[in-house]
Amino acid sequence: MSAGNVCIVTGSATGIGAACAVELAKRGWRTVINFTKSEAEAQQTARECEKHDGETLLVRADVSQDADCRRMAEATLEKWGRIDGLINNAGTTKVVFNHSNLEALSAEDFQKIYSVNVIGAFQMIRAVEPAMRKQGAGSIVNISSRAGVDSTGTSIAYAASKGALNTMTMGLARALGPQIRVNAVCPGFVETRWLQEAIGPKYEQARARWSSNSALQKPSTPEDIADVALWLLTGAPTVTGELVLADGGNRLGAPPQSR
Repeated sequence: MSAGNVCIVTGSATGIGAACAVELAKRGWRTVINFTKSEAEAQQTARECEKHDGETLLVRADVSQDADCRRMAEATLEKWGRIDGLINNAGTTKVVFNHSNLEALSAEDFQKIYSVNVIGAFQMIRAVEPAMRKQGAGSIVNISSRAGVDSTGTSIAYAASKGALNTMTMGLARALGPQIRVNAVCPGFVETRWLQEAIGPKYEQARARWSSNSALQKPSTPEDIADVALWLLTGAPTVTGELVLADGGNRLGAPPQSR
C-alpha cells in the first residue's frame, strides 16, 4: 500500500487510536477519525494529523450500531472513493479486577462489552469489506488485548470479549482472503488515560509492578502499539490471521539481572 490511501480508525479521539491516526498521517494516509463523545479530543487529533499534512474526516458514530458503521464507511467513500485500511480500536469494559467476584458482572455488562469489542468490530469489517473487495486489496487490524490470550485485565467480561475478537480475527482472515488481510495486536499495559481511569489511585503501583515483571522493564506507549498496528496494516504482505502480543515481554518475566 502506498501513500495517499485511506484508513478508518475507530475510537481514535484519544489513546492508541489517536496515535494510529497521527502515525498514518505521517506516512501520507488519509484518515477517518471516529468518536462517540470525545469531540474536542477528536478535533485535537485531527489537528495533529494536519500538522503532517494528513487529510482527515471526523465521524461521530457508535460502532455497536450497525447503521452507524455503514454510515461511516459510506461517508469515507463519498469523500475519498476508497477504503484501504481499517483499525478496529474502539473498546469498552467494566472494571472488576477481582475476577472471583462473579456477582459484580451481569448479563447486561457482557452484552454491552461484546456489543462494542466484538460485534462492533465485526460490523465495521462487514461495512468496509465490499469496497476492499472491489479494489482487490485491503488490510484490517483489530486492537485486542493480552487479556484475550491469558484472561487477565479489567474483568472476566472484558477478557472474554477480547478472546472472542482474537478468534474472529483468525476466522475472518481465512474468510476474507486472499484480497483482504486481517490481524490483531494484543497489547499489555499501555499508558493511556483509559487505563489510568480504570485502575484509579493504584495506577502507579500497577505500572511499576508490570515493568519490574517484564523483560523490557517498561510498559508500552500508545505510539508503541501504533507502530505494531501500522506494520501489520501497511507492511507484512504475507501475514494474516496473526495475534501479535505487544506486552514488553511481560509474559516472559523479568530478565535475570533484575530478579
